[in-house]
This record gives sequence, C-alpha cells and structure tokens, in this order.
Amino acid sequence: MDLFDYVIVGAGTAGSLLAYRLSEDGKNTVCVLEAGPPDRNPYIRIPAGFTKIIHDPSVTWEFHTEQSPTINGRQIRIPQGRTLGGSSAINGMVYNRGHSSDYDSWAQLGNRGWSYSDILPYYKRNERRIGSGDDEFRGRSGRLPVTTPRWDHPLLDALLESAVQIGIERNSDYNGREFGGAGLYQDAIYRGRRVSSAHAYLHPAMSRRSVSVRTGVQVTRILIENGRATGLRYVPYATREGIEPIEVKARKAVIVSAGTVNSPKLLQLSGIGPGALLRDHGIDVVRELKGVGENLHDHYGARMVSRVKNTDSINTRAKGLRLYWEVIKWLCGGQSVVGMGPATVHAFGKCDPAAEMPDFVLLCTPGSFKQGLTDLDDFPGVTIGAYPMRPESAGSVRIVSTDPRQAPAVQPNYLSSPTDQRLAIAAAKTARQLMMAPAMKQYFSSELVPGFQVQSDAEWLEFVRNNGTSSFHLTGTCKMGPAEDAGAVVDSRLRVHGMEALYVVDASIMPRPTSSNTCAPTMMIAEKASDMILAA
Repeated sequence: MDLFDYVIVGAGTAGSLLAYRLSEDGKNTVCVLEAGPPDRNPYIRIPAGFTKIIHDPSVTWEFHTEQSPTINGRQIRIPQGRTLGGSSAINGMVYNRGHSSDYDSWAQLGNRGWSYSDILPYYKRNERRIGSGDDEFRGRSGRLPVTTPRWDHPLLDALLESAVQIGIERNSDYNGREFGGAGLYQDAIYRGRRVSSAHAYLHPAMSRRSVSVRTGVQVTRILIENGRATGLRYVPYATREGIEPIEVKARKAVIVSAGTVNSPKLLQLSGIGPGALLRDHGIDVVRELKGVGENLHDHYGARMVSRVKNTDSINTRAKGLRLYWEVIKWLCGGQSVVGMGPATVHAFGKCDPAAEMPDFVLLCTPGSFKQGLTDLDDFPGVTIGAYPMRPESAGSVRIVSTDPRQAPAVQPNYLSSPTDQRLAIAAAKTARQLMMAPAMKQYFSSELVPGFQVQSDAEWLEFVRNNGTSSFHLTGTCKMGPAEDAGAVVDSRLRVHGMEALYVVDASIMPRPTSSNTCAPTMMIAEKASDMILAA
C-alpha cells in the first residue's frame, strides 16, 4: 500500500503549487495524481502556441456545456488543461488579480481571512514582478515571473490612445494600487517562454525524493472511513473495464485540486453532494452538501473583428516567410509575435462613469482569427473581446452516471441574468466605440463582426447570444462559506464541511467570481491554502 502525508488530485495550477509548498520543508511526503500526460508538448512553452494546445485533446479535457436556452440552444466548448500545469499550461498566460473589492466581498460573506489585505501577502509571495510596479503591492522574489511583454507596433499605441479618447484612463499597473483603466496586459512569460505552474513549482518539487507525481491516471473515488478522507482510488486514464483500481493513502490530508468541473464531479462520485442527485445514480450519501456542483460562474462575451489598413498585424507577420523571421527573432530573444499571448491591450470600462469600479473588460489583440481561434485571417485585423467582469448568471456541474470517465453535465446558464445582458451589450458597444475613436481613424477599414447592421440593443443582445463564447474562467462549484450557508462546500480554511482531512483547493472554491482571469487568483488560493493545511 502506498502511503504519503498528503495526496493531491490534479497537477494543475493549484496542485503544482501545493506540491511544492507542502514538501518545501522536507518533513512531508506528497503524491500528486494527474490524468494528463507530462507537459512535454513543445507548444506549451511557446506563447503563440496557445492556438494549438488549447485545441489539442491530448492535453485538454474536452468539456462542452449543455444546450442553453439563454444563448439560443447553443453548446459552448470549455476546454480545461489536462497535463502537468493544468490550465496554466494551455491558457492565455494573462496575470490578473482583479479588483480588491472582489476579495473583500468574500470576507463579507463570512470567510474570515480572505479580504484583500489578508490575501495580498500571498499574491506577493507568488510573483516575481519583472518591470515597473509599487513594491507595496507587487512581489519581487516569488517563483512565478510576471512580465509585460513588449511588441512595438502602431496598433497598440492607437488602441491605448483610443481608450483614453472614449473615457478610459491609462493605468500602468492594473495589479498595483488601482485596478482599472487601459494598458498592456501582464503575462506569465519570461524570456519569450510560457511559465506554467508546473514550470514554476512542480518540476522543482519533483526533484525532491519526498514528491511522487503520477501521470495518466484517473482518480475514481475519495476513500472515506468514518467521516475522514483516508486516500484515493485510481485507474490508468482511459482504461478499459475490469482493470483493478490502485489505492494511495494519506496520513494527514487528501486535497482535491481537479478544477471547477472535475472537483465537484469527484466529490459527487464519492458520495459528497446533493442527496437527491447522488441517490438518483445509486450512490450512497456520505455527506449531503447541496452546494457541490452549484454556483458555477464563467466570463461569457463576444469577440468583434475589424479589418485594418495602412499597417500590418499579427496576421501578416505570422504567415509565410515572415513567420520564419519572427521565429528567428524569438529564438534570439527579440520582440516577436511568437512570444506574445493572445491578449495584448486591456481596457476595463464602466457602464456608469460615476461607479466605483469597472464592470466590463475589453481585450484587444492586433490580429484576427477565423472561427475557432485556430487559423489567422488572410488580412490584417484587430480583435476585441468584451464581457461583464462579475457575472451574476449561475449554473451547475452534475454527474450523469457513476462512470468516472464520463463528463458531467455543465450548464452555465449564460446571460440568464438581466444585469449580465445589459453589461454584455454595453461592453460590445464600447468595443465598437474604441475602434471608431479618432486615434484609430487612419487604421480602421471596416467592421467585419458583427457589422454595422447591428445597431439596437436588441440586435446587440442577439449577436452576443449567437456568437458569444466562454473565456474559460470557470469558478464557484465548491463554494467557500460558513456552515450556516446552505450552498457552501468548504469553510474558510478550505476544509469540506462535515468531513475530516479533506480539502478543496482550486478556482471552484470562489464564492463569487473575480473581475479577472482565474490563473493568478488560483495560485493565490493555493499559496494561502498551503499555509493553512500545514498548520492543521
């Protein structure tokens, strides 16, 4: 029988960091179980390789939402990382903490120790900010390098000036004292290479004899004895029926870091979740927690595409002979489209200029893609994504069988909230205003998506319903909250309510979504969780 101090489900954004921190003092043994393969795919390290790996089923969970009436019956692809580093190995690399009030609202819900002042030290411990920034808010010695990749191009300057012209002020550091405004995105890119959680944390941890990482394994159940999590049961990933499962035991704790879809799925398969759902599938109820799988949130919005003139864009530099030159520049450490993430310029906007905080975001890229984000258009273009920052629309993740290999039903209920509808319209209309501002006049040629036939609010909403996509920022399905909150799954120390030695540590614990991408907050959550778990 395999026995470790800590056993972790998932070597993703959170699990990689946990493995490093829990084994850091040399006193604990750690086993990490990962369904995906080692992170040897060369596109993982290449920032522009994002367009390849996010569509590669060998390193992704190929989840799709259920059909949703609120987006006209469409199903949306929502891939999640399935390799060492998890989604931090396939995402857009943006480092974004969100507004301080996001975390203050978590504390106000009864989660002591999660206000912005409480969690800021963990952000600082995590990052190694390379570039300008106020050291009161930025870390300089963490394991994750955070840079502002520079690609000198007139379109970037014009987009930033356009933002100012439509009333969005410049902000040199949205991760500093003030969140908001327009500026250049900061990324987990160092010397032109992606730095995933695995590269920053897991690979160094794997050099320790106390850390065991097993890839290509599917965890099928949490082992529970008398209300205490004692280990995990797993089989080879994509195994055929009849294979004898393997068990690994934990002396101190079992930690579920499988992500916003797979973490509630595993809890439900293990008898922890809504009683009616479990009984419907013949699963004995170990601990009834109605919130397991509920409270699902995601950033949903549309992308608008414009054709530009009097300049080139990523489209023209990343094709043909010019691409070879870009690769050479990248290999030599120069500015290159190969070393860029998919989003370059941010503009955090407000529907009401008098509001205290932004409520939607524009993500600008000096390039445009054909449908599906895999192939570049054959002309120079600009893409602007737009979505509400704090979506109210909530959905669920629920098992559909007892087969651990079968994906659960994911229903986000996109745009079911009237507030989300209003903000999605405002964001899309602002994206058009950005392209039509004076600073873009010499470059703007035509609006291709949605086109100027879309004018009224009703037409904008229909466009977003029919063309919107996920930003892959799934959160909330193992909500953190006090015991008196009927929807809470874990307490403020991330212990599953009513269970011993069982934790959930990933983006699923967020009681409310952050106004940001999810990678940076998930790393912060894991940093804080490691201290709490070691202190238990």
